[in-house]
Amino acid sequence: MFDADPRETLLEVNNIEVIYNHVILVLKGVSLSVPKGGITALLGGNGAGKTTTLKAISNLLASERGEVTKGSILYRGERVADLNPAALVTKGVIQVMEGRRCFEHLTVEENLLTGAYTRKDGAAAIRRDLDMVYDYFPRLRERRRSQAGYASGGEQQMVAMGRALMSRPETILLDEPSMGLAPQLVEQIFQIVKAVNEGEGVTFLLAEQNTNVALRFAHYGYILENGRVVMDGPADALRENPDVKEFYLGMSDEGRRSFRDVRSYRRRKRWLA
Repeated sequence: MFDADPRETLLEVNNIEVIYNHVILVLKGVSLSVPKGGITALLGGNGAGKTTTLKAISNLLASERGEVTKGSILYRGERVADLNPAALVTKGVIQVMEGRRCFEHLTVEENLLTGAYTRKDGAAAIRRDLDMVYDYFPRLRERRRSQAGYASGGEQQMVAMGRALMSRPETILLDEPSMGLAPQLVEQIFQIVKAVNEGEGVTFLLAEQNTNVALRFAHYGYILENGRVVMDGPADALRENPDVKEFYLGMSDEGRRSFRDVRSYRRRKRWLA
């Protein structure tokens, strides 16, 4: 059950544009808001602008010659542009990057402990949180002495998420958690996201191509196409929207559509007209 107070907004993205290399316009007036305590999904196909949106929020665009040229991003009312990425982390905003990035030469537990590097609340508190992470990810407890580079894809995704939790975040920006994972592992990862959201009160903004699973676990969703938000609404409403069902879920009133039919719908869909 979504218990977040809709009046308390943690993150506001207001009509931003992002340009790479001074010429490539990637985001074109994207706006969204993330309420405290919720799971908000940023949906769309490959190249829609989801990862760029997360990196704009995290202030990580400069390393890729990107910049926000219009609009504003506010976290708790403070402009993100005025903060470097490290300062944003200390405010409780952590991004879990696409691709399950781990320190491959370190053990699973050493990877997790790197997430607590900036904390100053003592070894006992860090140990308690490590046990908390192991409670959410029992598989990591079993593999804690193993080198992370030899972990499976699902285990590495768990390591990346657990490392983020070790920083005691208020908000996690989770980029493509389902990428490259088997369906049963995708379901497990999203169940853990739900459990952490409900158990620890962590707010999530997750970018995801798997619209079906994301809308089952999210409270609210935004759909991006070609760098623009083309639709948004409560997750339940988006799941039942005919356009979303037909284009993103491969379903219509007549049942499941073939890939050829979906491609035809891609060419004629109304919301980009």
